[in-house]
Order: sequence, then structure tokens, then C-alpha cells
Amino acid sequence: MRILLTGGCGFIGSQFARMALDAGHEVVNLDKLTYAGNPANTADISGHRRYRFVQADIADPGPVADAVAGCDLVVNMAAETHVDRSILEPHLFPMTDVVGTAVLLDAARRAGVGRFVQVSTDEVYGSIPRGAFRETDPVTPSSPYSASKAGGDLQVLAWHRTYAMDVIITRGSNTFGPRQYPEKLIPLFVTNALDGRELPVYGDGLQVRDWIHVADHCAGIMAAAERGTAGEVYNVGGGHEATNLHITERILALTGRDRSLIRHVADRPGHDRRYALDTTKLRGLGWAPARPFDESLAETVRWYADNRAWWEPIKSGEYRAYYEAQYGRRGAAAGGTPAS
Repeated sequence: MRILLTGGCGFIGSQFARMALDAGHEVVNLDKLTYAGNPANTADISGHRRYRFVQADIADPGPVADAVAGCDLVVNMAAETHVDRSILEPHLFPMTDVVGTAVLLDAARRAGVGRFVQVSTDEVYGSIPRGAFRETDPVTPSSPYSASKAGGDLQVLAWHRTYAMDVIITRGSNTFGPRQYPEKLIPLFVTNALDGRELPVYGDGLQVRDWIHVADHCAGIMAAAERGTAGEVYNVGGGHEATNLHITERILALTGRDRSLIRHVADRPGHDRRYALDTTKLRGLGWAPARPFDESLAETVRWYADNRAWWEPIKSGEYRAYYEAQYGRRGAAAGGTPAS
């Protein structure tokens, strides 16, 4: 297939691009290269004969129409994705996550693309105190980010109902692995711990997340793209639930640091207490997560320890300003100042 992949210079997107190329597909990567879109993530495939990069915004109809022409499949990973940033600047998220999705959908429809896959998040469901979310559960987003992703999902379903487009939605759980921008919990805490800096834990740290390695997540997206039923939603979860505090303690152990680096800070507004996904539907397509969590976390920590040249330049400039705005006012040391 020729795949138009949007957001392919990001964390999950770059992993998906490699997987698709390894499977023999052609990849057209359209990425705006916002702060989390890093060309270094795709440097190893940039010269591949079946890979092409297009720098553009999915909300810009002209370049999107050009990029989608001749493609068999669209996989939309372009998004503003970080809850904390959405709380600081909520107005920025609907442009990409809702309007951009609609522009991309319309371009795909006009070009006669065979299938459109929307990569979404478990956060659209909101919080669940027990059990696990199924695809038929309503969306009740808690943050500006999850609301914008839910809006994009609804655009996708509307195009299916109005225009009979062949669409699929995947909703993934918390994803981790190499090349993840260090604002998310695992890469932030790993890189801070490697430098002996504080780990700012929200509230009591007992929020529960379902964790999945990026390779398993991408394999789930591809399974849904290749074998899913048009108009359906598929949950992609790792099945490993853990509290944020437990993850923090595992990272400290893997980096040889102690609990003195933990700094409990004021919880963020509207913080969901627990996520969990029922993945029975996707498993019915022959997919299952294959990477054990503990081994994958240890491998991820090693990757950040061995690749300082990737993340150290990131944690300066715009990142430092964001970090201070996000954590400085909550009592954590601004900019990740070394703990005493």
C-alpha cells in the first residue's frame, strides 16, 4: 500500500513508519514539525526509496490534497497530544485535532482513499473506577486535550455515516518507548532521574494507567487498519495497569536513584483517576501485546541513558519555559533544578 501517515516525525508515528516500511509499504509522511515533531526520529529512514517526507499542516487543504493523491490508506497521527499543555493553552488543540482531522477526511474522500484510520486515545472515555472501557461506552472527556480528540473521533464517524467512507478509529492506552518527547511521565522522569533532578509527582501519585510499548501499539493500529471493519472503533491497550507512583519508583530503581528525588506537587485540574481498556475486539483480529512491561521499561531507560544526544538539546529553550510554567507554580523546582 501507499500510506499517507500524518505526524510521522512524532514518537508513535516514527515507529509506525518503520514498521510499515519493513512490511513493504510505501510511506508518505506529512508532518508540521511542531515542538514534538523531530526529524531526528526518522533520520534512519529518510533515504529509504519507499519513504517521502512532506512538511505541512493537516489543516492546510492544498498540501494535504497533494499528499493524499494516490494513497490507499491514511493513518492520522497528527495531533496536539499533551494534557498539561492543553490546560495551559486550550485554544490551540481544536485546530489540529478537530479542524485538521476534518480537512484530512475531506481530502481523503475526494481522492478516493480506500481507508482512513484515526489514531485516538483512551482519554476520550474519561475515568473509570473499576472494570474496563469497551468501544461502545460513551465518550466523556475531562481535559481540553481529550475533548479535542473526541471531537476528531466524532468527525471521523460523521464522515462514515454521511459519505459512507471506510474509516477505523483506534484508541490507545498510555504508550512508552524510545524517542518519546520528555514531557510525558516516563521520559520526563527517566531523563530527570538520570540527571539527579526532581521527579514531580501529581497529587498522591495513585492515578492508574494502562501501559503499552510503542511497538505493540503500532502493531495494533496496523491490525485494525488491515483487518478491521469499516466504521468501527478498536481499543489498543497493553493490559498492564500501574499507578504513577509505582512507575516512578521503578524508574528510580532502574536509574540507581532513591526516593529523595520524588516531589509531590499539586494535582492538575480534572485529572482522571484510572484508565483501563477492554481489548477483546482487537484481539479478535489476531493482535495481542507481545512485550512484557518490566523488560520494556528497562530497555526504554537504557535507551535514554545511551541517547543523551537525542534528548539533552530538547530540554532547553521552549521546553524549559514550559516546564517552569507547568511545575514551578506547583511547588516543584522550576526547570528541573537538582534536588538537595
